[in-house]
Amino acid sequence: MAVAYTLLVLFLAVFVAGFILLVMGAINFHFSNAEIPPGVNQPVKLRIIHIILISRAVVGRILENIGICSQVSFVRYLQGRKTLGADPKLFIKDLCFEKVPVRIYQPKVPSASQWRGVMFFHGGGWVFGSLETHEKLCRSIARESESVVVSVGYRLAPEHKYPAAYEDCLNATIHFMKNIEHYGVDPARIIICGDSAGGNLAAAVSQTLAGRSDLPRLRAQILIYPGLQALDFNLPSYQQNRGVPLLFRDCAAFFALQYLNGDASNLEEVLEGCHMPIDIKLKYRKWVSPDNIPEKFKIRGYKPHVLLDCTTEVYETVKRFCEPNLCPLLAEDAVIHQLPESFILTCEYDVLRDDGLLYKKRLEDNGVQVTWYHLEDGFHGIISSFNSDWLSFSSGKRGLDNIV
Repeated sequence: MAVAYTLLVLFLAVFVAGFILLVMGAINFHFSNAEIPPGVNQPVKLRIIHIILISRAVVGRILENIGICSQVSFVRYLQGRKTLGADPKLFIKDLCFEKVPVRIYQPKVPSASQWRGVMFFHGGGWVFGSLETHEKLCRSIARESESVVVSVGYRLAPEHKYPAAYEDCLNATIHFMKNIEHYGVDPARIIICGDSAGGNLAAAVSQTLAGRSDLPRLRAQILIYPGLQALDFNLPSYQQNRGVPLLFRDCAAFFALQYLNGDASNLEEVLEGCHMPIDIKLKYRKWVSPDNIPEKFKIRGYKPHVLLDCTTEVYETVKRFCEPNLCPLLAEDAVIHQLPESFILTCEYDVLRDDGLLYKKRLEDNGVQVTWYHLEDGFHGIISSFNSDWLSFSSGKRGLDNIV
């Protein structure tokens, strides 16, 4: 009995010591690598969230190294553990549209007319995220806007490379449009919405559907801090916010490569800008250029980046970055011109800020009506934390209020 008690004490001591070391390591990594600008909303909360995310990633890496599970699987498991009960104001049902998992949120309150329909694509860098991670957000959108919301559980990278996620979102949306009468939705009021990587998918699907005469015309697209290009990771916002949580500059490039190729073997070349030939960069410079970004967004720590060429070998591995279904900012004017009314939300302290600003300009130059809302004190991922109990952010709630 004494031996068992001693072993238990030793086990607990090792566990506590390991936990303390983990937290201390996460705190050290955070303060060594993260940059929290003075203007960020509630910086202490952001630091706490980032340290929690680092700790989770470290545990996942340890489990991967000892052969229990992959880091990605561990993080996804933790993300998917949050389950909510029934909602008094919504009917919630899990279905499959063309073999793609979806979750439908429908208001219980009777409506004198048909509902608005919202197709929602979650963020997470095409690698993380699920129906569960964006459950609170989708419920809130359905309740506050009195809409039928369809959240799409698309396939994730690196197991499923591009264009898997795009195809799942497109096929689910087309299925919904063709069966709209079953959900009490007005075919003239269908909106496509997504955050981060989901904003990328929303923009790509909107472009694909823009020329379809056999389907209802989209009413609008809502893009929440979307990532829309992978040609230039040295735009002002990528330089200024390179170390601002919750999305570092190198992580943005890492996720794009995971989605494209299922690995990040050319990460350094992509970050340095030597993954595309100069003639390709010059071709798209009319759309992807710091010159198209208002001067007020270049004041804070921006230095023009020198154009670098690349090897044929590197270009061959990433050349699909030039496809609009992967990088919607590169779509031709003839496509952009047909897009529906758009809402774009950007955050000042977000590496993806300039992607949104550049797309806003492209839409406006092509006569598309754009409503732009900029969170001056916001950071990437802030909308998802609008209702995270004591770790919620007032800016996140303000942003969501403008969306719904």
